Amino acid sequence: MGVSTISAALETLRKDAGLPDRLAFTKMQGLGNDYIYVEELEKPFADPGPLSIAISDRHFGIGSDGLVLIGKGSEGSGADFRMRIFNSDGSEAEMCGNATRCIGKYLYEKGLEQDPEFNLETMGGVRKIRVYAEGACVSRVRVDMGRPRLAPADLPMRVDGENFIDREIMAQGRMYRGTAVSMGNPHLVVPVPGLDSLDLSRIGPLFEHHALFPRRVNTEFIQVAGRDRIRMRVWERGSGETLACGTGACAALVACALNKWTGRKAIVELPGGELEIEWAEDDAVYMTGEAAFVCSGEYFIRQGPRV
Repeated sequence: MGVSTISAALETLRKDAGLPDRLAFTKMQGLGNDYIYVEELEKPFADPGPLSIAISDRHFGIGSDGLVLIGKGSEGSGADFRMRIFNSDGSEAEMCGNATRCIGKYLYEKGLEQDPEFNLETMGGVRKIRVYAEGACVSRVRVDMGRPRLAPADLPMRVDGENFIDREIMAQGRMYRGTAVSMGNPHLVVPVPGLDSLDLSRIGPLFEHHALFPRRVNTEFIQVAGRDRIRMRVWERGSGETLACGTGACAALVACALNKWTGRKAIVELPGGELEIEWAEDDAVYMTGEAAFVCSGEYFIRQGPRV
């Protein structure tokens, strides 16, 4: 993110009379996919984009992959709480699996939810959460990530056909093969011969901004390590490479199962750690993994750095 962009975001925040001088926050991470969590239980933020840009910057802000807002669930949603997620570039995303697990831990350990099973409203749909706790401490969180959708219109994607499974896609003069999956947000799963040598900062944006995806796309580059193990690196739209992506891990498992490279349950190995993913017989995808608190504090909106 350029310094001028950060400067403009900070200036916008200082002029927003609806924001406090100091904003309470909690930083959490799920396998290294880190977000800043802020409650908006009393009143939703009108324009969280500039806040996400400023607070996510790793030099002038706190540093994160984005901003997650925790609010009250909408009437009739069947959920007491709602999640809104904004990327580090200020754009809003529909869903984030790692953030969902973190919110499960946040709500349960802070006593906002007392039942170990509860619903969370997201832009990608209502998600069922199950926390595994020892006393008041949550060790792992399982999330029903919903059913994968394969129709191009659901991503959305500008392509003919009922799906996009193991089909060719051209990027900067080179032909790749990919499988497109929506997990409430858009994903393209691309097998590659080598992950460690992959120049992700160069190749990632080619897919994110590909003409086939009018709302951009998250791209998972994978290697199948066995019938029950997948290695993966991810380029997230609006954030760049992250250490983990929960929805991306789910999309990767679905893509591998569809192509018969793996079974319907596997460990997805990411730079930040491992997730257990299962595409169950009820057609829902279940994700299980850890979540952790990093720190809490106050973000100075009007007394912070000037760029």
